[in-house]
Amino acid sequence: MIKLYGIPRSRSLRVSWTLEELGLDWQYQHINFANGDGRDPEFLAVNPCAKVPALVDDGYGITESAAIVLYLAEKYGEGKLLPRPGTHESALHHKWVSYIISELEQPLWSMGKHKFALPEPQRLAAMLPVAKWEFDKAAAIAEKWLPDSEFLLGEQFTVADILLGHTLLWATRFEQDIPPKLTAYRDRITQRAAMVKGLAKEEGKAE
Repeated sequence: MIKLYGIPRSRSLRVSWTLEELGLDWQYQHINFANGDGRDPEFLAVNPCAKVPALVDDGYGITESAAIVLYLAEKYGEGKLLPRPGTHESALHHKWVSYIISELEQPLWSMGKHKFALPEPQRLAAMLPVAKWEFDKAAAIAEKWLPDSEFLLGEQFTVADILLGHTLLWATRFEQDIPPKLTAYRDRITQRAAMVKGLAKEEGKAE
C-alpha cells in the first residue's frame, strides 16, 4: 500500500493528483504541524526534515515532490505521464520540470516563508516585493514558452503539467498576477477529474 503524508493544497497535492492520474490505491495521512504531528516518529522516519510531502511505497520512503511524482510515473505509468526517454520531448519535459521548480515556484515559496513559514524573527517584509518581481519575470517567460496545444508536450498530459498546474494554483492563492495564457491553462488543467479526486481525498471529502 502506498501512503502519502501531506497537508491539503500543499505540494502534497501534486502527489495526490499523480496517484489519481495513475489509478493507484493509496492512503493519505494528514500532518497537522500545529498539533505536533511533525514530531511523530513514524513520520520522521520517512522524512527526518519533518516536511511534506513524504511517501512510502513498499516500505521505501521518498521525499521532495518532484522526485516523488517522477518516481511514481516511472514505476507505475506504463507510458503515461512521461515522454519516451532520450527523445526531444523528454528533453523538453526535463526543461519544464526544472524551470517550474527552480524558477517559477521558488519566488512563491519565498513569499510563503517570509509570510508564515519561517520563525518571526527571520521573516523579512522587504523580501515580498523582491519575490513578486522574480515571479512576474518567471511567469512572463513561461507565458512565452507555453504552446498553443492542450498540454505542455502537445497531446500528452505529463508530470510537467501537474507541476505547472499546481504551481499556478499556489500563485493564485498568493494573489499573484498570472498572464492570460497561463491563466487559461491553469483553469483547464486543474479541472481534471484526478486533481479534483486527489484534493477531495486530502480534505477528507472523498466518497
